[in-house]
Amino acid sequence: MTSPSAPTLESVAARAGVSRATAGRVLAGYGRVSDSAREAVLRAASELSYVPNQAARSLVTRRSGSMALVVVEPVERFFADSYFPLVLSGAQAVLAEREVQLVLVVLSTARERERFERYARSGHVDGAILVSVHGPDPLPQHLVDAGIPVVMSGRPFEDSSSVPYVSADNVGGARTATRHLLERGCRRVVTVTGPMDMRVGQDRLEGFRTELRAHHRRYGAQLAASGDFTVAGGRAATQELLARHPDLDGIFAANDLMAAGALQALAAAGLAVPERVRVVGFDDAPLAAAATPPLTTVRQPVVEMGRELARMLLRLVDGEGVEGPVVAGTTLVERATT
Repeated sequence: MTSPSAPTLESVAARAGVSRATAGRVLAGYGRVSDSAREAVLRAASELSYVPNQAARSLVTRRSGSMALVVVEPVERFFADSYFPLVLSGAQAVLAEREVQLVLVVLSTARERERFERYARSGHVDGAILVSVHGPDPLPQHLVDAGIPVVMSGRPFEDSSSVPYVSADNVGGARTATRHLLERGCRRVVTVTGPMDMRVGQDRLEGFRTELRAHHRRYGAQLAASGDFTVAGGRAATQELLARHPDLDGIFAANDLMAAGALQALAAAGLAVPERVRVVGFDDAPLAAAATPPLTTVRQPVVEMGRELARMLLRLVDGEGVEGPVVAGTTLVERATT
């Protein structure tokens, strides 16, 4: 007695009443297909217990069915900063709807970068979302030159870059944070900046400067100390600012991790928050509400930004155009530090 043959793409297409090409596009998760055709193909595949052969599908579609989310940071930073998992969560949700596999890549060393570039050029991923790229990094252009669709989280460092991106309104959010401190009566407001080799760090510093000037306050470099988006960096920068300005009474930290470090430094110096010094962060990371005291911060919609990055990348992979960057709005979340 012979066992029944395994269902094929042709048999799925026949049951669904569509062409083999249409069935292939639905099951590959790529290309434009009507909702009715998609539902018919998926129903037929389920009824026939059809399982696509990935190797055969890749030969036909010339696609791997995988996208990479690439974080250009040390592994410790990936696990310490909730920003990265939140972007990952948003991107994963969209790609899962298209049955596209998300491959997480954390690049800490030059060797890891070279290995990933070889991996990507070999056709293992159909596109890449790049997160936390520093300075004039050649990686985005290397991938583009290899024909790999790329999108970036955050504004590229170089204005000449043509890589599409999704960002928060970092200048506007920083202005909101600074304005809030000034309106709360702070007279000596300082900032803990992000890395200056990233546009996000530059833009949040620009927002701080712009808002001070809008309130007829003089800005000088001594009002800023550089951090690295970590708790330790925020603590060290705040200690530096306290040494320069013992009378400081307002701190805008360019992310919540550094704001948490600022709270530690202020507690160690015996300065009560918010009675003596008011603090505002940026991100509305999960730790903001759990801080002691709970942190006033600027919320950016990180999960939705991750979703938009995935949608943008899928459009590029499908051969569709992407019109300009996507810049998400920000809102102030008031808690006990102001």
